Amino acid sequence: MSMEIGNVTSQIMDLKTDKPGVTRKEEVKTGFANVRDYTKYLQEKYSYMNVGEVSMKGIRSSVNVSPAFLDKCNKDPQKAAWLEENLAAIPGCTEKSIANCMGTLIAQGWEIDANGNMSAWSMGSSDPDGKIAKENAKRRVAEEKAAKEKQQKKLAEEKAQEKLDAKRRAEIEAFKQDGSFMISAVGTDVKSVTEQFVSKMNAEATGIISSFDAKA
Repeated sequence: MSMEIGNVTSQIMDLKTDKPGVTRKEEVKTGFANVRDYTKYLQEKYSYMNVGEVSMKGIRSSVNVSPAFLDKCNKDPQKAAWLEENLAAIPGCTEKSIANCMGTLIAQGWEIDANGNMSAWSMGSSDPDGKIAKENAKRRVAEEKAAKEKQQKKLAEEKAQEKLDAKRRAEIEAFKQDGSFMISAVGTDVKSVTEQFVSKMNAEATGIISSFDAKA
């Protein structure tokens, strides 16, 4: 949302002349000795301005006005009237936002920069009772539990395989120590594998090799 000072000139004139349709009747003061004094005056009327985060209608809110623009308003009654008109309207706008929000309004902020341009932001939730959040949290817990169980199973399988490999290595060593030997072979058919077995056994028996794999 953006609003230029020029867009409210006619409204400001109405405020000063008290013509019909004007909502603001309160006197607007300007000409303070410095911006600090002017800011203090405004904060007495609009306690939510330039004080950080506050609660407005139960909503976390912040309303910040640039010191540079405050200086301009302090020197220009028309700008000051526009500023106060908008500062006074913020609580009502908050009520309207709450009433018309499809979800839940959580936080909001209003900003007026050095040139008097206004912008606003809001943050809401489509899960006012927290049901979706609770379901998502429950799902995440289940997923984390499943992942942990999967990891534990994988570690257990790896550990079992390590034990099996160690057992096989121990058996091979035992065979070697008592003069026995173990060989293996791979091939495309029974005949080729058999030939490899025979060749390997002969080589092992004669001490030519200790072990080798032949691929087809």
